Amino acid sequence: MIDLKGDDTGMNQETKKLLLEALQLPPEARAALAGQLIESLDAEVDEGVEAAWSLEIARRLAELETGKVKSVPWAEARRQIMRPAGEPSGS
Repeated sequence: MIDLKGDDTGMNQETKKLLLEALQLPPEARAALAGQLIESLDAEVDEGVEAAWSLEIARRLAELETGKVKSVPWAEARRQIMRPAGEPSGS
């Protein structure tokens, strides 16, 4: 859970209140809001990076469509990501 009691959050009271209100939104709305906030931090668009990401996305989609790779459900991916380092995967 998020701890907003300390002063080390870098947020003033108004911002903390806004965050608490945002946390009450449904997951889809929180995800959309988070995406918009992150996007707002990108003041300059690096066209080279954008082009590279477009190529990478196309490559990954092609791998999925041809069956070269298989998708992993989010719950499983999150479990793998959160697994402590060095712990066996069990698969």
